[in-house]
Amino acid sequence: MNFTRDLGNTPPNICHPTWLAEQAEKLAKDNDVIKTDVLDEKQMQKLGMHSLLSVSAGSAQPAKLIVMEYRGGKAKDKPYVLVGKGITFDTGGISLKPGEGMDEMKYDMGGAAAVFGAMKTIAETKPKINVVAVIAAAENMPSGTATRPGDIVTSMSGQTIEILNTDAEGRLVLCDALTYVKKFDPEVVVDMATLTGACIIALGSHATGLLSNNDTLANELLAAGERAGDRAWRLPLWDEYQSQLDSNFADMQNIGGRPAGTITAACFLSRFTKDYPWAHLDIAGTAWLSGKAKGSTGRPVPMLVDYLMSHAGK
Repeated sequence: MNFTRDLGNTPPNICHPTWLAEQAEKLAKDNDVIKTDVLDEKQMQKLGMHSLLSVSAGSAQPAKLIVMEYRGGKAKDKPYVLVGKGITFDTGGISLKPGEGMDEMKYDMGGAAAVFGAMKTIAETKPKINVVAVIAAAENMPSGTATRPGDIVTSMSGQTIEILNTDAEGRLVLCDALTYVKKFDPEVVVDMATLTGACIIALGSHATGLLSNNDTLANELLAAGERAGDRAWRLPLWDEYQSQLDSNFADMQNIGGRPAGTITAACFLSRFTKDYPWAHLDIAGTAWLSGKAKGSTGRPVPMLVDYLMSHAGK
C-alpha cells in the first residue's frame, strides 16, 4: 500500500508514462519472478489501439502500455489479469476541467498505482498463481494535436467510438487494454480506475464501486474486500443502461449523460469484455483523499491481494 501511495503522490512533472514504465522495469530488475514488457506508441499504432492513442495525442509525453507477468502457478493455469488506468495527469484535454483542485488529477493513475502495489506484494510473497498486469499509461493534455469533441476513432476491437467529451478518457485507454488482454486467455480480468466523479457522488470515499459481468467473480471480490477492510459495493450493469451510449455516427459514444454515470462508464467497458469473466472497480472516491488528509490511500491493494491469495494453489 505504501508503494502505491508513493506512486500516487509523486508529482506529475516526474510521474509521466515513461517514468511509470521505468518503475515497472525496476520491479522486474529487483524481482526475478517479474517479467516486464513495454509497448510504445508505434507498437500500439500497429495493433490498432487508436482509442488509447487518442488520449495521448495532445501531450508531449508518449503513451505506454506496460505489461508485467508473474508465473508462480502451473504452466497450464490461466492467468488472473489486472488492468490499471494510468492517466498520469488529466487536464480533461480540450474538454478542460476547472482549475480548482486540478492538481489532484495527478491521482488519475490510481488504478495503475494499485496494480503496481499488488504486483509488488505478489513478487515478494511468491504465491502459486499466474498473474498478468497491464497498465494503460497516458497524459491527457490540450494542444493543437489533441483529440477534439466530435472526433471518431476505431478501437483495437474494431468498434468505432465518437468522442463527445475528451475528459471521459479513462474508458478510452482501458477499452484497448481490455481488448489486448484477450491474448493471455485469462481466468478473469479485473480493471481498476479512478473513472467517474459520479462514483464519488454515489458512494463517497468509503466504498469502491464494483460492476461485473460475472456474479461469482463479483461476490469473491466483495468478500475479499470485507476480509481486508477494503470494501466495495456492487452496482447494476443492466442492458437498459446501454442505450445511453447510442451514437448517430459511430458504434458508440464515450459518454452517457449525467444519469448513472458510473454505470454507463462500465457499460462502455463491458462492450470490450465479452470474452472473459470481468469486473470493474471504480476507485474515484477511494484512491485518494482531499483536504487536510490529502494524499493517496493505497486502495484497493488489500482487496486485490486478498482475492489473488484466495485463488493461489497450495
